[in-house]
Amino acid sequence: MIQFEKLGIFLSKPVAFLIVLIYLLQSGLLVYLIRDKIGLEKQIEYQQVRINELEEKLQIFKAIDDFQIGFNDSEVRRLTDVIYRESRKYRYDPMFTLAIILTESSFKRGQKSPVGARGLMQVVPFVGEDVALRAGVDWEGSQTLFEPESNIKLGTLHLFEQVLKFGDIKKALLAYNIGETRLRGLIRGNKPLPKAYLDRVMQNYQMLKETYQV
Repeated sequence: MIQFEKLGIFLSKPVAFLIVLIYLLQSGLLVYLIRDKIGLEKQIEYQQVRINELEEKLQIFKAIDDFQIGFNDSEVRRLTDVIYRESRKYRYDPMFTLAIILTESSFKRGQKSPVGARGLMQVVPFVGEDVALRAGVDWEGSQTLFEPESNIKLGTLHLFEQVLKFGDIKKALLAYNIGETRLRGLIRGNKPLPKAYLDRVMQNYQMLKETYQV
């Protein structure tokens, strides 16, 4: 007999063993249920993240499809993926990246400006060549800028580097548009900064958010 003195209970060894076994089984089951619940919650959280990602990509896809000129459905899907990925890498709202593309090239394939800027984000060759290695792009001359995925990688990184240099998204956008050297000259000379480009980007950004983000 096993004596539980404080409780004044006497139990046989088999009964005591059975009680301990039941307790251990209950404890083990409780631990399992807790772990299972945590695992289920993590799975639900992961699935919700995936749903949110797919919904955001659908918004991007719709926006691209409505404005693009010269791209087929397969290319639009690839553009959706690269815009989403590169925007998240640098913590841009993808709609902001789209607003820049819309402002720069009207989302038209093969655009080239009078000053030689090329592609969707209108990157000039010397900038593209400078940024290429850091962006993970194989630079094969200025024609690289007409490859949509490469162009977006180069453009988004170039803008991000301007943000780091100037510490301000508006100045970074101006540097992206008129060039870092010219912008610094305006700042040093205490001259007014141009607003037209900034206004167009922000108007496009607001339009895209109101139209495609719910």
